[in-house]
Amino acid sequence: MDPEVQTKEIAELSETYRAINRKLAEFVVGNMQLIDLIMIAMLAEGHILIEGVPGTAKTTIAKSMAVIAGCSFNRIQGAIDLQPADMIGVRIYNQEKKEFILNKGPVFTNILLADEINRVNPKSQSAFIEAMSERQATIDGTTLALPSPFFVIATQNPYEFEGTFPLIEAQRDRFMFNISSSYLNNSDELDIIRRASAGRLDWDLYAKTLSPLLSPDLIRHHIGVVGGVTIGEPVLAYIRNLVMATRSHPDVQLGASTRASIALVRGGKGVAALDNRTYVIPDDIKQITKAVLAHRLILTREAEVEGLSPAAVLDDILSRVEVP
Repeated sequence: MDPEVQTKEIAELSETYRAINRKLAEFVVGNMQLIDLIMIAMLAEGHILIEGVPGTAKTTIAKSMAVIAGCSFNRIQGAIDLQPADMIGVRIYNQEKKEFILNKGPVFTNILLADEINRVNPKSQSAFIEAMSERQATIDGTTLALPSPFFVIATQNPYEFEGTFPLIEAQRDRFMFNISSSYLNNSDELDIIRRASAGRLDWDLYAKTLSPLLSPDLIRHHIGVVGGVTIGEPVLAYIRNLVMATRSHPDVQLGASTRASIALVRGGKGVAALDNRTYVIPDDIKQITKAVLAHRLILTREAEVEGLSPAAVLDDILSRVEVP
C-alpha cells in the first residue's frame, strides 16, 4: 500500500475508534481496557475470553459493539446440556418439500457472545472451539464457512466450580486475549448509581441512539490496513524474547506457544493503528503482553503454593527482558 494512502487509512480508523469510545461512554461506565481489547481483537481476527463476576456489562458492551460495527449478533448461553447442533445448527426434514432444510445455529453471525463457556460440556466446547479456529462449521458432512468477519467474545465465571468444565490449555490457547473483568472502583460505581437514579441506564432507549460507524465490508478493509502496519526487526526480536522467557522461567511449567507470538504481532499492529501510527513500538507490545500471555501459562506447583500468579510472573519477565 502506498505510504500516503496507508497513513490516511490509519488516521480514519483511529478517528472511528475514538468515535466508538465516545459513543460507548454514554452508556458504559469503566471497562475501557476491555473495549480496547475487543476492538484490537476484531481488527486482528482474534477472539477474546473474559473472566469475571456477573453484572459487569459484558453483554451490554458486546451488543453495543455489534450495533456500532454494523454486524449481526448472536448469543449462546452456556449450559451442561448444550449440544453441538444447538450451536452450529442441524438439518431438519421438511415433509411438505420432501427434503432436508438447513437450520443454521447461532455461530453463523459476525459477533458471537458465548456466555459462561465453562458450563458447556467438553464435546460441545470442542465443536465451538473448532468453529472459532477454522471459521467454519460442518453439518451432516457439509462444511459451511462462517460469516466474515467472525469474532467471539466468550465469558466464564472463575468463582463458580459446580457444574463447570474448565477449558483445557489447547482450547484457551485459541483465544487471542484473556482479560479479567472486575467490579467498578468507587467513583465509577457512584456514576452507575447516579445514572440509574436519573433513568439513564435504559438499554432500549440507548440502543435507539446507536447507529453503525462500521460495516462488515469496512471491517474487512480495516483488517487489511492493520495487517500492513510495520514492525521493525528489534520489536520482532523483543516479541521473541518475551515468549522465550516464559518457556525458561523457573516458575513456569508450560510457557507460551508460537500462537502467542503471532497474537503479539497482530495485536501490536492493532494497538499501533488505533493510536494512529503506521509502525509498532515496544510499548504497544507491553500494553497487550498480559492479555496475550497470562492465560497461556501454567505455573509450577511450587509457584502456585507460594501464591504467585501468571500476571506476577509476566511482571518479572517484562522487567528483565531488554526493551529495544
